[in-house]
Amino acid sequence: MKELLIGNAAVARGLYEAGCGVISSYPGTPSTEITEEAAKYDEIYCEWAPNEKVAMEVAFGASLGGVRSSCAMKHVGLNVAADPLFTMSYTGVNAGVVICVADDPGMHSSQNEQDSRHYAIGAKVPMLEPADSEEAYEFAKRAFELSEEYDTPVFLRMCTRIAHSQSIVQTGEPKKIERKPYVKDGGKYIMMPANAKKRHPVVEERMKKLSALAEKTDFNRVEMGGTDIGIITSGTSYQYVKEVFGDKVSVYKLGLVHPLPVESLREFAAKVKKLYVVEELDGVIEAHCKANGIDVIGKDMFSNIGEFSQKTIAAAFGLPPHETYKISETVPVRPPMMCAGCPHRGMYYVLAKNKVTVLGDIGCYTLGAQPPLAAIDTTLCMGASVSGLHGFNKAFGEEGGEKCACVIGDSTFIHSGVTGLINVAYNNSPSVVIILDNSITGMTGHQQNPTTGYNIKGDPATKIDLETLCHAVGIEHVSVVDPYDLDMCDKALKEALSKKEPSVIISRRPCVLLKYVKAKMPVKVNPDKCKSCKKCMGFGCPAISFKEGKAFIDNTLCVGCGVCTQLCAFDAIESEG
Repeated sequence: MKELLIGNAAVARGLYEAGCGVISSYPGTPSTEITEEAAKYDEIYCEWAPNEKVAMEVAFGASLGGVRSSCAMKHVGLNVAADPLFTMSYTGVNAGVVICVADDPGMHSSQNEQDSRHYAIGAKVPMLEPADSEEAYEFAKRAFELSEEYDTPVFLRMCTRIAHSQSIVQTGEPKKIERKPYVKDGGKYIMMPANAKKRHPVVEERMKKLSALAEKTDFNRVEMGGTDIGIITSGTSYQYVKEVFGDKVSVYKLGLVHPLPVESLREFAAKVKKLYVVEELDGVIEAHCKANGIDVIGKDMFSNIGEFSQKTIAAAFGLPPHETYKISETVPVRPPMMCAGCPHRGMYYVLAKNKVTVLGDIGCYTLGAQPPLAAIDTTLCMGASVSGLHGFNKAFGEEGGEKCACVIGDSTFIHSGVTGLINVAYNNSPSVVIILDNSITGMTGHQQNPTTGYNIKGDPATKIDLETLCHAVGIEHVSVVDPYDLDMCDKALKEALSKKEPSVIISRRPCVLLKYVKAKMPVKVNPDKCKSCKKCMGFGCPAISFKEGKAFIDNTLCVGCGVCTQLCAFDAIESEG
């Protein structure tokens, strides 16, 4: 049957039809929907893992047990999973393993723009890269066959545009795959030095076989057109090239992007007058071609920064841009911001008011860095706020230095913040760790996590008690505050900052966008009482603006959290009720 699917849903369908039995992932845009969509198939056991390293290790374990398995993550999540990845390349697999990784050229929702192809090269693992939903579906299915034939995990590389764009997919019926028996084999699976030394030559021999496959596989194809220009490309860039040139140029379209072919690329080069490489991010294909004596033009014409478009390609070749459409009026710039009623805003207001240096973390609460609050000083990677705060404090020695604290979400704390807190407790630094517990994984679209009490299916699950966990790792001073109560937050923060020992403040209130959170009656401004002091504007709530010289609250946005009423010294903000 034909279906219109986003790329991630197509991957999930391909995994399902291939008989995948276990999928473990940590949500990360743009990869999240792969696991969310796969969870709709009851035949697949799906779960949210605490982090990507755990997810990849679960996939390995399921493979060892004889069941086809997968894990999904974004590019920075692959950094977390790199430890098991490099050794899985040595152990190989029992049943097939497909590692879905989604890159984010243009950094639409990411803190860096790394190119995951380097991991495939470094770990010596094959990588497939689809260029639309149909290929995402097909490649996901065939990746398992590749994995089992060559005894290797296989990468399926998505990117934001392919993951979230839609195209037609001709779906089929799922395969029934019998569980492979597990056979003890210490030489293959126990990677201590003596065994690992024997497995490395196996990896190198496998790469030779895969390189031979790259020369003839139908994952790669040549589309001959005009021969004045030849273009080697893959993934999203292929779509842009075809939209700009159609059949006017010849294209070598790569689907297997590691290992890359050599002889077939040379043959293609011989058929065209001038050869170009069009690839987003780093010049991986270009470097491969030049290393093998194939004369190409690549990053001299195309940037390794940001994502491409039809306009980018046309401009690079000196062609007029494709006709585009835009609305006639100028739309005001609206930077991303925390929602009206966001529970994080109150804590950030208190931190900013007390002029605290704040080490931030990865989550929707990173938006606290935006003015007018501007409450965050750093953001590095998942969990780094806690470890970084410890280091920041140690830099000042026993006499202490600036007032400082860190903020981290509940899901991010479980992901990789708890180990930093163990370090804080073990090495005894007077660090103030603030866990912003909004009872969900908010940034990626409200996925469950081990602190929510529900699993990926929404069924009741073990709920990690953050207070007990913090006490268990050695933190004696743990307090819980309601971020809608500014005085409570202010008192808890000042008390924690005054201590010469580690402390944790749990700022707890559910995300205002959760279905079960009911909005209260909106508040409004009494213009007769408003003195136009603009103190409420410093709170950064998108429901509050200024009209005709007075504060104004949009009742279509206001959720009645009441925090702004605590800011007004003139009692000008009142309930509409």
